[in-house]
Amino acid sequence: MARIGLVAGYGELPIIFAKKAKEKGDTVIALGLKGITSEELSNYVEKIHWFEWGDLKKAMLLAVTERLRKIALLGKIKKESLFKDSKKFDEEAKKIMKSAGGKKDYAVLKGIANLLKTIGVEVIDPTPYLGELVPLKGVLTKRAPAQSEKDDIEYGREVASGLARFDIGQTVVVKDKTIIALEAAEGTDDTVRRGGKLVDGAFTVVKMARPDQDARFDIPLVGLDTVKTIAEFKGSVLALEEKKTLLMNQKEVIKLADEHNIAIIVL
Repeated sequence: MARIGLVAGYGELPIIFAKKAKEKGDTVIALGLKGITSEELSNYVEKIHWFEWGDLKKAMLLAVTERLRKIALLGKIKKESLFKDSKKFDEEAKKIMKSAGGKKDYAVLKGIANLLKTIGVEVIDPTPYLGELVPLKGVLTKRAPAQSEKDDIEYGREVASGLARFDIGQTVVVKDKTIIALEAAEGTDDTVRRGGKLVDGAFTVVKMARPDQDARFDIPLVGLDTVKTIAEFKGSVLALEEKKTLLMNQKEVIKLADEHNIAIIVL
């Protein structure tokens, strides 16, 4: 049995992690971000401490007070918060931003991990607790991609892999072997929405991991909202990377995709 800290962002993922950790007999102490973390998380952890976005010093103090040696970072944090809410950063957070040389996700999170290491806290890979969210390789839906869609998938896969190396996104929207939208700071769903507005449906969405993906800091994630957005703009295919992408609410996602004739494939 382990004692694990959980720094929780927005969404269901922190709750799923906490449930699975509890099943394994682990004790989870959550650090929740006010206005971001779901209050429901408190039902599945030993205790939860709340702190403000940017209050890194308090989070570190809580980790020491709770005798935490391992911490998982899970849940969404909107990238725009690094810009719009930067005035809320305490001195420790400002130092991380300065040493990171910018506000790229990986650089910032690696800086935080290095800082935590100085107080004896290790940031862990949470995927051993999330195995049920990893989809099997192959076609998940009733419909498989047509050949022209497979061509778009391969083209999008190549571009997405190259794009991810620059820490600027993991999603590509493709149609007729033409890039319609690339993910920047807005996230997967807004990227799909932006691309969908530019074409008359029948587009392909490809989501890949970075070549050097570090699951401690980021795990590509797709869920019901993404498929709803693809359906809204009459997209036709969603392609994910095997073993490196999580699929939330798989049964509901596949059911919705089938209803809208969307093919989902894990490469």
